[in-house]
Amino acid sequence: MSLHIHDLRATLEDGTEILKGVTLDIPKGEVHAIMGPNGSGKSTLSKVIAGHEGYLVTGGSVTLDGQDIFSMSIDERSRAGIFLAFQYPSEVPGVSNANFIRAALQARLPQGEELDAVAYYHRLYAKMDLLEIDRKFTARSVNEGFSGGEKKRNEVLQLMMLEPLYGILDETDSGLDIDALKIVAKGVNAMRAPHRGFLLITHYQRLLDYIKPDYVHVMAEGRIVRSGGPELAHELEKDGYEFLKDLAPA
Repeated sequence: MSLHIHDLRATLEDGTEILKGVTLDIPKGEVHAIMGPNGSGKSTLSKVIAGHEGYLVTGGSVTLDGQDIFSMSIDERSRAGIFLAFQYPSEVPGVSNANFIRAALQARLPQGEELDAVAYYHRLYAKMDLLEIDRKFTARSVNEGFSGGEKKRNEVLQLMMLEPLYGILDETDSGLDIDALKIVAKGVNAMRAPHRGFLLITHYQRLLDYIKPDYVHVMAEGRIVRSGGPELAHELEKDGYEFLKDLAPA
């Protein structure tokens, strides 16, 4: 079973084509990383999978363990097992972290079943301790007044609590110092499992020093142009994207 992307094409609302035939398979148990220059379509890919309304899918398919996700609402995709950690997490004033995560978990339970509050907080505090998040953050509004590193750790906290089948991390490493990067990576690594797949979107090889990918893909001009093992990230760090000049236009 896998998150399977086949010949995916998508445009902005004004008709500008961003994704120009992306094909990628992410089986459960594997971590795939996508790297590439600015404007190559990496973040657009994550948003299209999650169901962002600012994009129009014009071709191809994305299936989640055989299910067509484009027949699902954003909420249905989330409950089916897709989680997106945002590059720029939004603030949600007036909604505490604890209540936000609790509501998300409650929504996943069968109708009439209630989340056990004691068990919930026991688990929440354990995850917060792992991510070195002060427990006072449970009462703070979601991401409001948080530093960049705190926002990213909060995204990983949500990932750890919701336990999705597929985690998509859109430049979760951006803006992090080395200590925060290690903490975020520790949380993601704790979630690696045979029944869960990950797609990491990043500009920098340093994230992949701490979250070891099974495969690395290069995206340019809206398509995957090269794939390889973890060594590909080191090659890109050393030589950059000069090889893209030799590729035919998409």
